[in-house]
Amino acid sequence: MTTVTAGKSVPVDKQGDLSGEERVHRAMAQFAKDFGCTAAIYMESCVHCGECAEACHFYVATKDPKYTPIWKLEPFKRAYKRESSPFSLFYRLFNLEKAVTVDQLEQWQEYIYGSCTQCGRCTMVCPMGIDIAALVGQARHAMFHAGLAPQGLLQKAEKEAREGGLMGTVEEVRKKLESIAAKHGIKLPIDRDQADVMLTVSSIEIPSYPDALAYAAKVFEHMGISWTIRMDGYECTNLPMVSGNLGWQKDMTLKVINAAVACKAKTVIIPECGHAYTALRWSGANMYGKALPFEVKHMSEFLADAVASGGLRVKQVGRSVTFHDPCQVSRRGGATRAPRTVLNALGVELVEMESTGDLNWCCGGGGGVLAIPSAAALRHAAFKIKMQQVDATGADQLVTTCANCRKMFDEGRAHFNWNRTADSLLQLVAENLAA
Repeated sequence: MTTVTAGKSVPVDKQGDLSGEERVHRAMAQFAKDFGCTAAIYMESCVHCGECAEACHFYVATKDPKYTPIWKLEPFKRAYKRESSPFSLFYRLFNLEKAVTVDQLEQWQEYIYGSCTQCGRCTMVCPMGIDIAALVGQARHAMFHAGLAPQGLLQKAEKEAREGGLMGTVEEVRKKLESIAAKHGIKLPIDRDQADVMLTVSSIEIPSYPDALAYAAKVFEHMGISWTIRMDGYECTNLPMVSGNLGWQKDMTLKVINAAVACKAKTVIIPECGHAYTALRWSGANMYGKALPFEVKHMSEFLADAVASGGLRVKQVGRSVTFHDPCQVSRRGGATRAPRTVLNALGVELVEMESTGDLNWCCGGGGGVLAIPSAAALRHAAFKIKMQQVDATGADQLVTTCANCRKMFDEGRAHFNWNRTADSLLQLVAENLAA
């Protein structure tokens, strides 16, 4: 099915043969289930100032008001006013807010999934402190339960939940890891019963940038630490989280947690993947039901701590570098300083972009948007902002710490015939280890 929006045909994906009324009922019931006093305060707080629009890469790239971040929540804001707000009786009695229709939910599939990376830049600039990115996450839960999630994203999330990852069966993954080890002449300690560090892998990173595993092994060997990869909990990407399926999200998270507990890991390292960091570092304990019995570190945090403690020694690199902050690691995750600590140790000339760190502009492919074919034109438009920022620095090299961002840069480079490549911070470190 397709709907026509702003002169373009935008596909609408549906799961199941539910009636329109049932889809609306399921969406609103799930949204109400997620709803709490914090969300209610958010709904009541918007003053319609427009600050979030100017912070959104999709709005800035198109100047189309339908991409204003707070507008993406309109059906759920309307449902809140009619059903849960202090004046809900009057809203219903005088029909001050009309009931949400299935046509509106179908139209909003593009806004909630295809035009939101949940980067949180809108959240950061909102003068009322509304966490729009978090509310979009709740709206995605509702859309999934209504059978209105984008099919491409949903299929990948389902495969990940069913098979434990996107790279195939456990044996197929093991063979891929062994192939990488053989290519680089390294040993991978798979399924150790005990290790201080458990490294997780990303189904985005390994197929696209398989050398990343070799770089990690090289760093660990250099440091002389005890580490392992566990086949019972190797995958950390957690696409179910961005698809809106809380059940699948929990299953994927518990696989990693249980594997880390089984090998008595003191630290679980998330590879260069932003959403994986969010899924375990900031949502893991909620899924587990108690505090995690280990520390969670993004790869950039691990490298920064190792450099600061003297456990990791690196050589000086004589070139200028600009750094792209992955939204989920930096702005949403708080690890903004870590990669800069590493780059400082490498002695590079760091040339920051105009908007950097916590105010970094998103690459345009996060939040599952990269997995939605119909969103390609929009994310390319948004990517121009990042492309122009990078070019303006004049830096010799572009570095980041997220495989999904790197894939978006690869897509943007191919689409615009751009001459830039986003390189890995881990690779930069592994190639410049001091004797």
